[in-house]
Amino acid sequence: MSDDARILTVLTTTGSEEKARELAAGAVSERVAACAQISAPVTSVYRWEGAVQNDPEWQVLFKTSSARYDALEAYLHRAHDYDVPEIIATPVVRGGEGYLAWVEEETSAPGPV
Repeated sequence: MSDDARILTVLTTTGSEEKARELAAGAVSERVAACAQISAPVTSVYRWEGAVQNDPEWQVLFKTSSARYDALEAYLHRAHDYDVPEIIATPVVRGGEGYLAWVEEETSAPGPV
């Protein structure tokens, strides 16, 4: 892994604002993410169980270190209410050094705070 990919953004979606807030707070509390941003409802169109669905969802964007990705993914599988949650990680290839260092610091101590 290059130094440029030491920080990731990780996206998931869920069907309610309440669940989005719960996922965000839990990830930060468990230090698997330094922070999370919840976006207003988006419309998701997808095929599920043979039918095209059209549903409102809330996006949650987590900021984490590459070292804590596996723990964040495990948390999302455990805490999410979807059978197959969307979990997509994107490397942060550039960013403010102070912010990137803060993300690493906040995710360096495992366990709830």
